[in-house]
Amino acid sequence: MQFRQQALAKLQSPEELDLPVRFARPQGWLTLSVTIVVMAAASVWAVTGSVASTVGAPAILTHGQGSYLLQSPVAGQVTAVLAEQGERLPADSPVLKVRTADGDTIVRTVAAGRVTALAATIGQIIGTGANVAAVEKVAHAKDPLYATVYVPAGNAAAIPDGAAVDLTVQSVPTEQYGVLRGRVTSVDRSAQSAQSIAAFLGDSQLGEQFTKDGRPVAVLVRLDTSKDTKSGYRWSSADGPPFALTSMTLTDASVRLADERPVDWLLP
Repeated sequence: MQFRQQALAKLQSPEELDLPVRFARPQGWLTLSVTIVVMAAASVWAVTGSVASTVGAPAILTHGQGSYLLQSPVAGQVTAVLAEQGERLPADSPVLKVRTADGDTIVRTVAAGRVTALAATIGQIIGTGANVAAVEKVAHAKDPLYATVYVPAGNAAAIPDGAAVDLTVQSVPTEQYGVLRGRVTSVDRSAQSAQSIAAFLGDSQLGEQFTKDGRPVAVLVRLDTSKDTKSGYRWSSADGPPFALTSMTLTDASVRLADERPVDWLLP
């Protein structure tokens, strides 16, 4: 009964056709405008934008030519150590004296460089081909350092020349001095074995360490230089650490891969 009375009252009252109709409140228009702008920006980014990604890998600071393992050409007993660790030697410099059945033999450097490790001691019996020293091939004390990054082989193709690299140096507090900056100069497309890495670095243990998860690809990184830091290289912090960097320092690298398009368009 009440519904019937309301319906009759509605019919008796004329419709107010001259009043404007409100489709949305101002707040609604604002929300709609923001939604349209966001959707338009997302569409443009989907077509023209790109997604940056990185790959993390172990790395080591070295001079560009690497190192080599000095091996004894004879078997016998070491009677004298003629070089010191850290010493810079020209090619054909004496390193050890070995007594053999045929007399004394001098083990000499193959190429100029700095002795980074001595594996032989006086009185030690060594065999032919034994590793007696590691020598880093560097001609001058001011030769720049590089970083060699051992990247998983599956990521090598996605690393462009000039890609940005951030290096976390294990001996430098990251929270205080930040990371070391660099750029990719070359990517070796062939996978490295433990033996080839050991030959380049002059350290068989590092060869095993860098290949424990498979044979990686070597990526050479040139460090960005700076005249404002003690190390001579650019860091994410203003000054970097208050000391110089040395070769054979282990780091962790983050290499930026080639940008990827967020949307792949399928054309008929």
